Amino acid sequence: MRISCGLQFLLCLFLGAGAPPAPAASVTVFAAASLTDSLARIAALYERQSHDKIVFNFAASSLLARQIEEGAPADIFFSADEAQMDRLQNKGLILPKTRHSRLSNTLVIIVAADSPLSISSPQDLAQPAITRLALADPNAVPAGVYARGFLRKENLWDALQPRIVPTANVRGALAAVESGNAEAAIVYKTDAAISKRVKVAWEVPRADGPPISYPMAVMKEAPEPAAAKRFLDYLASPAAGKVFAQFGFITGEPAP
Repeated sequence: MRISCGLQFLLCLFLGAGAPPAPAASVTVFAAASLTDSLARIAALYERQSHDKIVFNFAASSLLARQIEEGAPADIFFSADEAQMDRLQNKGLILPKTRHSRLSNTLVIIVAADSPLSISSPQDLAQPAITRLALADPNAVPAGVYARGFLRKENLWDALQPRIVPTANVRGALAAVESGNAEAAIVYKTDAAISKRVKVAWEVPRADGPPISYPMAVMKEAPEPAAAKRFLDYLASPAAGKVFAQFGFITGEPAP
């Protein structure tokens, strides 16, 4: 059978193009609520160059770890503390060789932007004007656990405990001050920076505060393991580090 010149050209063109590209992957990332804004920007940059889709589940790290334990499909876990990552590693749910501590942070005491309260030291949290102090759940959520540890170090926990308003995550503590449901809160510096309705009344010096660490890892049963590892590599890159630094995270990299 003879093939026309036009058909021969189209056939050669098709064969020369090779096999069609593999479809883009959808990578599911379970990440601490405090990472919401920085990861959204990083994902937008990554999606443009990789064509993979990044899907987030943002919540308290303790809640995310429990969801993963119960079988929720996740490709990457990005925790706000080492304890929740340890919890999953001890149950064999992560790939240990992919685990990496990526970020750090600092704690701050915040009040409403128009608040007349003056706080020059942690001891000022005990003043009568502060009847409600919002913290992420100090028994489970990393931001609250860090805050509780700091207040104990300052010998303030017992005195302040009756005033504590626990919230589901650090963004909840921020919202409590924004809405007037608490006179003050202890949150991450990065969370305070995203709101115009609060101000930092006092910042915990990094040397005096708890060691804050954000580890990340690929899950052992990741639905998209290859794509997950690619995105994890990008999260560890200088390009992602620049974005994290813009949002106030401590990356351990030179300032951009």
